[in-house]
Amino acid sequence: MFTALGSALHGRRRASLLLTLLITVLAAVFGGSVGDKLTNGLSDYDDPGGGNVVARETITRATGIDSQQGYLLLVRTDEQLPGTGAPPAAVAAAVRLLKDRPEVEQVVDYSADPALVSRDGRSTVVVGAVRPMAEAETKAAEQELQKAVRDDPALNGRTWLGGATPGHVQVAQVSDTDLAEAEGLATPVILIALFLVFRGLVAALLPLLGAVVSLLLTMAGLRIATTVTDVSTGAMSLAFALGLGLSIDFGLLIVTRYREELAEHGPGAEALRRTVATAGRTVLFSALTVAAALLAIMVFPHPYLRSMGLAGVITVVSAALFALLGLPALLAVLGHRINALAPRRWQRSATAGRAAAGRWHRLASAVMRRPAVFTLVAAAVLLLIASPLTGVRFTGVDPTSLPKDISAGQVAARLGSDFDELATSPLQIVLDTSDGTGLDEYAQRVAAVPGVQSVGEPRRLDAGHWEIDAVLTGNPLDGPALKAGERVQDVAAPVTARFTGTTADFLAQRGSIADRLPLAFGVLAGVTVLLLFAFSGSLLLPLLALVMNLLSTGASFGFLVWVFQDGNLGFAAHSGLETTTPVLVFALAFGLSTDYNVFLLGRIKEARAAGRGDREAVADGLSQIGSTVTSAAALFCVAVGALAMSRLVFVQELGLGAAFSVLLDATVVRALLVPALMALLGAATWWAPAPLRRLHSALRLDRMEGGPAAPAGTAAPAAPAAGSARQPVG
Repeated sequence: MFTALGSALHGRRRASLLLTLLITVLAAVFGGSVGDKLTNGLSDYDDPGGGNVVARETITRATGIDSQQGYLLLVRTDEQLPGTGAPPAAVAAAVRLLKDRPEVEQVVDYSADPALVSRDGRSTVVVGAVRPMAEAETKAAEQELQKAVRDDPALNGRTWLGGATPGHVQVAQVSDTDLAEAEGLATPVILIALFLVFRGLVAALLPLLGAVVSLLLTMAGLRIATTVTDVSTGAMSLAFALGLGLSIDFGLLIVTRYREELAEHGPGAEALRRTVATAGRTVLFSALTVAAALLAIMVFPHPYLRSMGLAGVITVVSAALFALLGLPALLAVLGHRINALAPRRWQRSATAGRAAAGRWHRLASAVMRRPAVFTLVAAAVLLLIASPLTGVRFTGVDPTSLPKDISAGQVAARLGSDFDELATSPLQIVLDTSDGTGLDEYAQRVAAVPGVQSVGEPRRLDAGHWEIDAVLTGNPLDGPALKAGERVQDVAAPVTARFTGTTADFLAQRGSIADRLPLAFGVLAGVTVLLLFAFSGSLLLPLLALVMNLLSTGASFGFLVWVFQDGNLGFAAHSGLETTTPVLVFALAFGLSTDYNVFLLGRIKEARAAGRGDREAVADGLSQIGSTVTSAAALFCVAVGALAMSRLVFVQELGLGAAFSVLLDATVVRALLVPALMALLGAATWWAPAPLRRLHSALRLDRMEGGPAAPAGTAAPAAPAAGSARQPVG
């Protein structure tokens, strides 16, 4: 199949390129508006079938107020509050501004709630409760309110806009701005690095061209998805980082192999056929394994996680399509010109290439001489890095996640530092009852729960529901409030009780994620084992890959806890990791680890098919692919690690976690643990039950089109000396 594909692409290379260009232009035109269609709200983190969602919808129907939306105007005054006369001009202007808004259903100031005054008496908060609003409406409202604050002399310079609704809008704004900056910084760094790797400008530009095409295709794919489902704004951050990283990975693999085949067979159809048959096959299986890992995220019902999984799958497919269809056609057109714009003094000599391969060969040989020692050392290092995971805590996303130079972030910070406990986000208890019998006693039991600061009187919502509000101690997402929320939910209620509010919503989200984790891991593990079996013909290798991936991802989580929860490497300490981060990092790290595993196994299989012994095949495979994998991993770290420059903590966690996982996989796992384990197992590494072996052979999955096995009965070729393997040219 791959040989035929290579021949077809070579024969119709110009038509293939024109079709690729046409599709890319159409994708750019259609997908350019995707940013306006993305969602960004706390509901993106909800399980739509959760009891907290039912409770919130009940409150909204009865009151017309959306508890996940709202405005806070923080006003700094020159007068001591609360005063006995009329409110200061700034406070009166803030109240008037909110009351004049058509979406505001209720306004509360310090005259109704004295707790809305700061401890020093010179700051106050005006609260605006709003009706449900669509995404576009929230963006327009935030802009209008910011303009109104700037234009009003009584408010300008002493009033800041915060709260849930502006916070949601500003999270998207910060994410878009930071993504553009990260893209601008990462791209030239990657281009320079690619030039150093390929020693030529034309070859270096091809992976970046693939990144542009895959990103445009992804945007078009996400734009289509927005017509049938909600897609969270976080999907674009993942699409940028993953698209750039995978395009570099696939581009390195295809271009490096083509330059090898070009040096041996010349610029005809044979070089392209062999490239697609070997590196193309590896790219396909690599893409399938990464897509499978990200597909597992979609078992979670939360729109944010489903959006990230969907964006990841579309990105992987887009990158693979260009690598398998567009890039080979472009290589066929370029031929020897792939090595153009390469200054002679920058070109890597054949001697230097053999020396680099020799170092990888010697490393693999040294590891395999003492496989047990290196296995224990590598596993111990990974477990040591993972050890902080034992103290992991989780938190959610709220305006405190925003930087302090953004108005909603500044308001959240000031509320935490200057005010006593505020009832701006109580635990709301919705009870299914028509007469309210027994609710007073229930409210008293809730009030007695440690960590509950106060409990309001039961009040009727509608003919079949009542509500009780409980104010919890501390920030709604900090440990004390979360523990108090769990205790309140454990209090026996006389009727069915459902809980909402910031604390309850987070607890529901955390519980829903925990419930779906076994299914997600089962999907991930099952599909990965099937794909690796199809690629390798071994049943033991996929199981080893699962163990190694678990070790490396566990180490990545431990690193994140040490950096963000404990506050190291210049990052401020936080109350915990954002609760969706482990899911996303695990899927990304797992998929990418399998990706690099496929890169290495592909070369090892070729060496075995050429007659190498088991250990020599491992050393030969690592010598041929080691430099490529290392370069790909380093460049992927730059692409994904650029997200760590974001001002949003949960984006930083995703970028740094994925980058560190790739770094671990390319060093400790791929260079030490894989050769050591394969040496320990020997020929058993490739074991599979006889029925599976027959199935693998019947489906022709064991055929290495680019490097056929020696005919039965012939002598295997002698193993080459270290460093003598065929090397990339240029």
